[in-house]
Amino acid sequence: METKSEVEGAVEFNPAEIEYVSYGGEHHLPLIMRLVDQELSEPYSIFTYRYFVYLWPHLSFLAFHKGDCIGTVVCKMGEHRNTFRGYIAMLVVIKPYRGKGIATELVTRSIRVMMESGCEEVTLEAEVTNKGALALYGRLGFIRAKRLFRYYLNGVDAFRLKLLFPRPHTNHSLLMPIKNGSGSHNDFQLQE
Repeated sequence: METKSEVEGAVEFNPAEIEYVSYGGEHHLPLIMRLVDQELSEPYSIFTYRYFVYLWPHLSFLAFHKGDCIGTVVCKMGEHRNTFRGYIAMLVVIKPYRGKGIATELVTRSIRVMMESGCEEVTLEAEVTNKGALALYGRLGFIRAKRLFRYYLNGVDAFRLKLLFPRPHTNHSLLMPIKNGSGSHNDFQLQE
């Protein structure tokens, strides 16, 4: 009798065996291109890949298992309508390794760099039919900001997903309680 993982072609591995690396140069580009071309619905030219990995190499990560590239994330960041925004352009984990936290780790690494670089939000598009991607991004706190009709070349709609970073809080140490006549601290006054 076949197990569920054998039926689906899943690979059993120890999560500690997965190595995550930042984009390291031209030798990584064919690995990224192969994964994206094999797994995503949109075709990209080599110029598109180079645009992302040459301008924002620190936002692209690859996942390896026993020397084989099994996943990647490719991102960018920059000004967009008075906002400093991060953007996830491509995320791929090959089928046998899906559902094991690899995509979450890849995205989290990119988001962390974006946040540390001053981004106020991160956006991306995902096919409305891609339940796995929508669930992943939902778990990470992304919201569905907009539906884009017939966004992809295959005619499928997309959701624009957005993750907003918390803004710095008001400095509450500047607010000092003052005693009212009953001795309680119900009123506040701005300390100068």
